[in-house]
Amino acid sequence: MKQRITVLGSTGSIGTSTLDVVRRHPGKFEVFALSAATQVEALLAQCLEFQPRYAVMASAAHARLLAEKLQQNSAKTVVLQAPEALETIASHEEVDAVMGAIVGAAGLAPCLAAARAGKRLLLANKEALVVGGALFMETVRNHGCTLLPIDSEHSAIFQCLPEERSTWARRVHSIILTASGGPFRQRDPATLHEVTPAQACKHPNFSMGRKISVDSATMMNKALEVIEARWLFDMAPEQIRVVLHPEQIIHSMVQLQDSSILAQLGTPDMRVPIACGLAWPERIISGVEPLDFTRLAALTFEEADAQRFPGVHLSWQALRAPEGTTTVLNAANEVAVDAFLHERLRFDRIHAVNQATLEALVPQERPGSVAALLELDAQARAVAARMAQRWAM
Repeated sequence: MKQRITVLGSTGSIGTSTLDVVRRHPGKFEVFALSAATQVEALLAQCLEFQPRYAVMASAAHARLLAEKLQQNSAKTVVLQAPEALETIASHEEVDAVMGAIVGAAGLAPCLAAARAGKRLLLANKEALVVGGALFMETVRNHGCTLLPIDSEHSAIFQCLPEERSTWARRVHSIILTASGGPFRQRDPATLHEVTPAQACKHPNFSMGRKISVDSATMMNKALEVIEARWLFDMAPEQIRVVLHPEQIIHSMVQLQDSSILAQLGTPDMRVPIACGLAWPERIISGVEPLDFTRLAALTFEEADAQRFPGVHLSWQALRAPEGTTTVLNAANEVAVDAFLHERLRFDRIHAVNQATLEALVPQERPGSVAALLELDAQARAVAARMAQRWAM
C-alpha cells in the first residue's frame, strides 16, 4: 500500500525537496495534505500536481484565495486555516507519515500532534526539540511515534549510530556535528557589522530559506543542532562537539568508545536525508548524483572560531541552565534574525540580543506543557524585542 504523507511547510526548501522525492515514487507515496504560510501560488501548483485531500494556509484571507483558485481549476482539495488545522492534518487517522518542515516555534504543536498520534514523524523542524525537548521526547516514547531526523547532520548521526538504542550509552563516546561555516567562515570578524541580509542569505552549499540561511551565517543553526542532538540521541552536552567542514561532504560523525569514528558522506543535497527518512529502513532513489571520489578535492576541518561565531557556544550554556532556557534562546534568535532581515539590526548584534535575552530571562520552573512552553516563548520574544530595539540601527 502507498504511504500517505502530510507535508507541513510544503512550499519551503525542505517541503519542495520532499515532494521532489515523492514525485519519483508514485507507487510508494501519496500526498494526503500540504500546508504553507502565505505562498498561495506555490501551494496551488502543488495541489494541482499532487491532488491532496487537504491544504492548510496560515490566514483566513490566504485560505479563501487558495480555495477560489482551486475551484477555478476544478480541484477537489479542501482548504483549511491554521493553526488548529495543522494539528488535524498531522494527526489524521489516515496519515502514515508527517514531514515536519515548518520553520520556527510554530512547528511545535503540529509535530507534537503527530507524535501523540503515533505517526512516523520526519522531523526537519529544529525548534520542536529546541523549544520542547523533554516534553517532545516523552511524547514520542509514550505514544509509539517513530521519529526520524531529517536535518542532514542528525540524519547522518542516526545512520551511524548502532541500531540498538539501548547500547548507545556503553558503545558511543561522542557525536561530532559538522558545519560549513557559512559564507563568512574566512571573513575578518571586525567587518561583520557590514554584512547585509543578501550576503548572509547566500549559503555556499545549500539553497535554503532566509531565516535558516542567516542562522547558518551566524552558526546559530549549529547551536540549535547541538540542543537538538542532545534530545534526539540522549547525549550529555559534553558528548557533542562541532567542527567546521567547508565542503560538507561528511555530514556528521559518531565516535565510539574504542576511538573508531563512523561518518556518513554524500552530495550536499537535502533530498538524501529526506529519501532516507521516507523509506527507512529501506533505501530509495533520491534524485541526487552520488559522490565521485576521483573528483573530490581535499576534505578540510577547522575549529569553530568563537570570535567569528560566538552564537554556537550558546548551546552548551543554554543546556546547562534551567530547563526552558533553550526555549528562550530560540525565541530570542527568531526575533533578532527577523530584525536583521528587515534591516533594523546589524548582523553582529544578533548574538548580542540572544546573549542579553538569556541573561534577562531565566526560567523559574520547568515548562511541562505546550501552553507553558508557548508562554515562555512569548515572554522571551518580548524581552528580545526590547533588546533588539536597544541595538536598533
